[in-house]
Amino acid sequence: MPTSTAPSTARERARIEITQEILNTARDHLTKDGAAALSLRAVARDLGMVSSAIYRYVPNRDSLLTMLIIDAYDSLGADVEKAERTVRREAHLERFLTTCQAVRTWALAHPQEYALIYGSPVPGYAAPADTIVPASRVPAVLITILIDMHSRGRQPKPTPVEPLVSTAIADLRMFSGGLLPDDLLLRGMAAWSSLFGAISFELFGHLHNVVADGSKYRKAYFDHQMRQVALGLRLG
Repeated sequence: MPTSTAPSTARERARIEITQEILNTARDHLTKDGAAALSLRAVARDLGMVSSAIYRYVPNRDSLLTMLIIDAYDSLGADVEKAERTVRREAHLERFLTTCQAVRTWALAHPQEYALIYGSPVPGYAAPADTIVPASRVPAVLITILIDMHSRGRQPKPTPVEPLVSTAIADLRMFSGGLLPDDLLLRGMAAWSSLFGAISFELFGHLHNVVADGSKYRKAYFDHQMRQVALGLRLG
């Protein structure tokens, strides 16, 4: 018999609802004040709660930041996974470009949450291990595209990588399950950096006076950049 994960009591349901209200209000504070200024007392005040009551649901500010970070990574990951699944598995270039476009679309719709997970670190906050799996969802999509392409023999003979660099990417090699040669992993890492670098430049205002304002110009520029990145991955 399948088991249900739905809350079984009214108290559990109420706790989930209140926790969600806390997160929603905290997102509003992110938009207005930024992550560094996030305050549990201010969130409680906006919810009409006494400050002591909010600690029954969130023990401290860092816990609230962690909840917001996990929620943001999961929201982004879900959007990217959904978009990438619409593309034929053998269409590696299209899968990559669709993934890139989905990341940008999410970022433009959630700029403060993007800044929280890909912007400057919040002073005094260290992300716990709980954030690792949600943060891995988008890289996992990109890695899977490379694995699928490599398994079909659509890559040239691997280029040797110097030992020091190979040692440096041991964790990345483990993340890929050891299914990719080091040179392709390094090109994948460069593509990942280029994707988020391009989005960060746009979102944080670094394209002003460089690329014309206007959504059609910015999108055309981004799509062109990602196609250039795809050339480095030899996806075309």
